[in-house]
Amino acid sequence: MSDELSWLYNPAPAPDQSARNAAIARQKQLIKPEGALGRLETIAVDFAGFQGKGQPQLERLSVRVFGADHGIAAQGTSQFTQAVTSVMLNIFCEGGAAINVLSREQNADFAAINLGCVVPTEHPELIDEVIAPSTADFSQGKPAMTYGQLISAFNVGRRHSTDSDCFIGGDMGIGNTTSAAAIFAALFDLKVPEITGRGTGIGDDVLARKIALIESALEQHSAALDSPVSILQILGGFEIAALAGAFIACAQRGTPVLVDGFMATAAAAVAGAINPSVKPWFLFAHLSDELGHKLALECMGVSPMLNFNMRLGEGTGAVLAISIIRQALNLHNKMFTFSEAGVPIED
Repeated sequence: MSDELSWLYNPAPAPDQSARNAAIARQKQLIKPEGALGRLETIAVDFAGFQGKGQPQLERLSVRVFGADHGIAAQGTSQFTQAVTSVMLNIFCEGGAAINVLSREQNADFAAINLGCVVPTEHPELIDEVIAPSTADFSQGKPAMTYGQLISAFNVGRRHSTDSDCFIGGDMGIGNTTSAAAIFAALFDLKVPEITGRGTGIGDDVLARKIALIESALEQHSAALDSPVSILQILGGFEIAALAGAFIACAQRGTPVLVDGFMATAAAAVAGAINPSVKPWFLFAHLSDELGHKLALECMGVSPMLNFNMRLGEGTGAVLAISIIRQALNLHNKMFTFSEAGVPIED
């Protein structure tokens, strides 16, 4: 491992257990049967641990969308051309995408970052972190990224991690569900057909080709897929590596990460495999409708908050879940305790 990536292994602090205990104690005193608010209670306890205080707040929300193109898309694994990646990055900057609408409603600090598109794009609001126009086509015997490109992508994520109450990382890149499925298959030793879905809505013939390409690539690269870093370098994308870097860096600075759907979960899986100390800082927002996401979450031993049959990416499912988190904290902080309500508790 090069010194340039040694930071990936720096341990993240543990969430504050005394604050968690204080939050648990408060939940037991709130005017309701213990456990009656279910997951809302555990969310509040989690955020107490993240913030080191028994009554946490969620005021500063950061949303960063990382965009990049994938060489594997040249094999026709998507319903859309790679020009869409550039178009969407511009739309993010114009404020017209789903992630913009949801982020505005949550008063989030939003930015879009370009790591490289086949069709060049510029916008005054677009952050230029271009590494190359695209990754290589990993189905043709080459790693998706050179080691130098991987270092660059990790460090882009690190630079755009934030010191906030919650960080959400979004993704944009035609071909990225192929990369994510390949990462999950290699990382968790899964059968390719059970982890590979329709992405942008491809038909049966294209899906069959997508599965065959991933299976062939895993066989071609099998000897080198021996670590999470190698798996990411060989099968990943610039934006997935940037997400993984951002997630690790956020956890190291004590910022919780709300993980979105299929691609963001692939990044979180790699991040947690590289540095297990970061995993307590990850919460999983929703169950994507992309085939394989449920299996991937099960392999990671985590459960999502929501299931709205979404599969857009961009960070949309995670920003949607912020409303639930804020209500969980409102309930935790503002409900009466039995004592405040003058309700006696029998021993």
